[in-house]
Amino acid sequence: MKTNNAKPLKNLVSALALACAFAPAMAAMQTVTLAVPGMTCVTCPITVKKAISKVDGVSKTEVNFDKREAVVTFDDSKASVQKLTKATTDAGYPSTIKR
Repeated sequence: MKTNNAKPLKNLVSALALACAFAPAMAAMQTVTLAVPGMTCVTCPITVKKAISKVDGVSKTEVNFDKREAVVTFDDSKASVQKLTKATTDAGYPSTIKR
């Protein structure tokens, strides 16, 4: 008896292709600016940057001591503003979104 395994494989490949097509639409890169007023010395940005960089989904972090802010680019399917502000707060530098 001969079995045809091509159809289930074709269905699997089609399903994977469909899933991949929609994956980029579900996740988006976001950039936010966080106000971090508690940075009081020039070494504070190092701690803030390390804390933010540990959040899963963060791809870029720029911390500016003079402006007391952090500009963060992240994948919104993995990270959120709440996770970012929690990371800075847990490191001793409470932050809020700058509008």
